[in-house]
Amino acid sequence: MAGHDVAGKPTPTTNPMNPDEFRRQGHMFIDFIADYYANIEQYPVTSKVKPGYLRELLPPSAPFEAEPIEEIMRDVQSHIIPGITHWQHPSHFAYFACTASTAGILGELLSAGLNAQAFGWAASPAATELEMVVMDWFGEMLNLPRTFLFSCGVRSRSNQELKLEPKPSKSANVGGGGGGVIVGTTCDALIIVLVAARDRKLTEIGKDGIGKLVVYCSDQTHCTFEKAAKVVGIQPGNIRAIATTKTTSFALSPDSLESAIRSDVEIGMVPLFLCATVGTTSTTAVDPLEPLCRVAKEHGGGMWVHVDAAYGGGPCICPEFRHVLDGIEGADSISVNAHKWFLTTVDCCCLWVKDSSAIKKSLSTNPEYLKNRASDSGDVVDYKDWQLTLSRRFRSLKLWLVLRSHGVGKLREFVRGHVAMAEAFERLVEGDERFEVVVPRRFSLVCFRMVVVMTSAGNDDDDGGGGNNLMNRKLLERINGSGRVFMTHAVAGGVYMLRFAVGGTLTEPRHVVEAWKMVQEQADAIYPAEHANGCSTPNGIRGVSDQSHAKSNGEMSDSSN
Repeated sequence: MAGHDVAGKPTPTTNPMNPDEFRRQGHMFIDFIADYYANIEQYPVTSKVKPGYLRELLPPSAPFEAEPIEEIMRDVQSHIIPGITHWQHPSHFAYFACTASTAGILGELLSAGLNAQAFGWAASPAATELEMVVMDWFGEMLNLPRTFLFSCGVRSRSNQELKLEPKPSKSANVGGGGGGVIVGTTCDALIIVLVAARDRKLTEIGKDGIGKLVVYCSDQTHCTFEKAAKVVGIQPGNIRAIATTKTTSFALSPDSLESAIRSDVEIGMVPLFLCATVGTTSTTAVDPLEPLCRVAKEHGGGMWVHVDAAYGGGPCICPEFRHVLDGIEGADSISVNAHKWFLTTVDCCCLWVKDSSAIKKSLSTNPEYLKNRASDSGDVVDYKDWQLTLSRRFRSLKLWLVLRSHGVGKLREFVRGHVAMAEAFERLVEGDERFEVVVPRRFSLVCFRMVVVMTSAGNDDDDGGGGNNLMNRKLLERINGSGRVFMTHAVAGGVYMLRFAVGGTLTEPRHVVEAWKMVQEQADAIYPAEHANGCSTPNGIRGVSDQSHAKSNGEMSDSSN
């Protein structure tokens, strides 16, 4: 194929979007991904490479001449795959899962293929309108109050069956009121609502008052909240991480929140924002939304309440779990990660707000080169004004494909299946006297540990330097070192625990059983089952002084994560 230079002379060119070549290479990639999933259990769950391994394998500079796709794919297999932690492996029980599906992956492909810039309605009407519809669908599935939606769908009062036909009309909110937007991550969502809350409050007290603004969360709140608060200008000393205890299953106490707010108001500080969590990362604690919202309203002077339901919001499409969102009507915003439970590839964080005008006041820009008749009419949504960046991907396509390909019923089955597998693992843990479930299981996370080390005084030793905590660190290292299973840990109330998070797309009951067998194998190497009632020190942690690491139970319950 030939083109012409500026002088009109022929010059060889390569079309970077040749349909025939795209079809040929596309088949190669689809086959590669299909084979990857078909053979994924042959890989160790975690990578064994050393830091800097890839720089040693790749050339120091980009190639000047084009390379054939076949050679590139060989390097993917030989260089990239060995450095991958296989998040889609059915024995990946670490962190929280990021699920995938045929519909989700193909939706991502379709979005990339269309490559639409979806920053405003005029830039891509279908991208904007599909996102509005999908966010209403998803909000209906979660049984969110109508004040969080663009327009009214058809909701069954029993919540047993949802009809998801949208009812677009001229009354659909575009100027203010409720609505939803898809952003990348929870951190994006938090920055957006924090900016809106900050500017709304500074309008009342003046810009000079920014140093008095205080935000509240629990010591179990995800670290992204602290990051987001710093980004929007909240002084680190004004971020109140309120201590939680095991007696409340590490949920934020409304009384503790009220006390913190009263103390701040007495010294002239200004309450700005509360981040409540439904399903904390460490233990899936659920903050009680109704009393927290009431405290915020009565004592917080109109402070913004956001609900981070990144993980715990997903199960709420099932009626039996919806109660964890009771009180959501008192909040100003809520975010849920569709890439955790909903077979929708990373990234896909869904944010709903009651008052979209607050966000738009903070984030709107209207340069001459973006002005158009549709935006000027006020009859459309321009999502550039609902987020930090101008450019945005057509993320709603993949969520739309997933919702249509699986339906609400199948998605509920998917969630319930993971919860059932976690229940089964929990029973296995409880059946071995060397182990305990540390906090009540919610959803599909089991937090457990070995408990066999006793102090010289006969008390459980939970100090971070030794005893049970040291033993459980060693246990986790041995489990993950096998390459057959991957789990992570948490520390709450001074207690080191293993997290077994069921959520993988390909995970089946047999993988849960195999994981427990691995736990027992490694536990036997540290402390054989036949010694469970003895007093000897477990293998591998001899020499730890029980006396030097002893702590009272009261001290442990009040320590922060």
